[in-house]
Amino acid sequence: MMTSIRRRLLAGLLAVVLCAGLIAAFGVYLQARREANELFDYQLKQMALSLRDQTFNPFAAADPPELGESFDFVIQVWGRDGVRLYYSHPHPHLPNRARLGYETVATPDGRWRVFSLQQRGLTFQVAQPMSVRDELAATAAFRTLTPFLLLLPALGLLVWFTVGHGLRPLEAMARAVKARTPSALQPLPDSGTPVEIRPLVAALNDLLQRLDRTLGAQRRFVADAAHELRTPLTALRLQIQLAERAATAEERAAAFATVKEGLTRAAHLVDQLLTLARQEPEGAPRPVETVDLGELAREVIAEHMLLATSKNIDLGMARSEAVIVSGDRDGLRVMLGNLVDNAVRYTPGGGKIDVCVFSEADGAVIEVVDNGPGIAPEDRVRVFDRFFRGAGQEIPGSGLGLAIVKNIAERHHARVILTDGPGGRGLAASVVFPRQ
Repeated sequence: MMTSIRRRLLAGLLAVVLCAGLIAAFGVYLQARREANELFDYQLKQMALSLRDQTFNPFAAADPPELGESFDFVIQVWGRDGVRLYYSHPHPHLPNRARLGYETVATPDGRWRVFSLQQRGLTFQVAQPMSVRDELAATAAFRTLTPFLLLLPALGLLVWFTVGHGLRPLEAMARAVKARTPSALQPLPDSGTPVEIRPLVAALNDLLQRLDRTLGAQRRFVADAAHELRTPLTALRLQIQLAERAATAEERAAAFATVKEGLTRAAHLVDQLLTLARQEPEGAPRPVETVDLGELAREVIAEHMLLATSKNIDLGMARSEAVIVSGDRDGLRVMLGNLVDNAVRYTPGGGKIDVCVFSEADGAVIEVVDNGPGIAPEDRVRVFDRFFRGAGQEIPGSGLGLAIVKNIAERHHARVILTDGPGGRGLAASVVFPRQ
């Protein structure tokens, strides 16, 4: 079910106004009742005082005057001996004895307000039902509330237009967001924006900025991938043509061997491209679990041991501490696998590769150290760019391994540091995880 801010605000404001009106009416009712009580108490007293000069005898009570049903007061007069000399309107539930002053008496017919006084040996009592006073107060409150009830529809329209005017900035912001396209993700304007929606504008601008970066990275990725794949595919096509034109079996076998090598490189490039796409920092969320870096390093070493042995490279675990981090286990395996794979590829035969896992003040560290050719200091920033390969590199590769390492490290809020190996020879690639 759709929810309308306009309707919610209108209903809420009208409800508040109506409740305030009812509370005000109740306050008016209480005030009118208090004033009516004061007025009628004064009237009771004045009526009792006006009876002081009257003459009463026991026979007057036998023939009470015709006062009608609308008469609101009951008057009683008693003599010195307690004999009732006069009553204006018989009421069986009023007390037959009077307490001087004001008194509120509860009867089966409701509450009565009674005033009594003594003068010239006579006791005068004037009583009035409280329902008369309550009815008068309610009438006064209703008359006060009537104009408000009549104006409520007009007030609703006024609130409707006021709320609509207040929501115009949101409508303008919606139009501005709708105008954005994948090729035009410029920030939303925040000048003149109400304070209440500035956090929304800031959040949308941050989203647009991240989306622009992601789309830009995807466009660059597709362009770079197309460019990098064009060369090996062109080479494969030429090698196949050479194989078709080969005059001897030896020439044909050499051509097909070159084709096989090219296919291997192309397959590796495609595999690296897919891995890079899966490990983008802003990709789909991945499960977070507890990972033992030492155990993970031993698994990766075992996976690359056959290749290292074939090149007579000493690959092993030089330092292993109990280091636990939280992250994506598969992603961390790919990251460490690329570091070890690069080290094995570029380290010459008879070399040595050490994998270290330890803790330091900055956090957990996993390090791959080799005694190969290393990376020139001026290239250590650019090697993380996609498809970048340093000058003089003869080892075939895709130029994506360290880009993948960087993406996975950034997703785990870790830093990748490249330094010289022991004795200034080779390369030490360290991934430093923040302390958890």
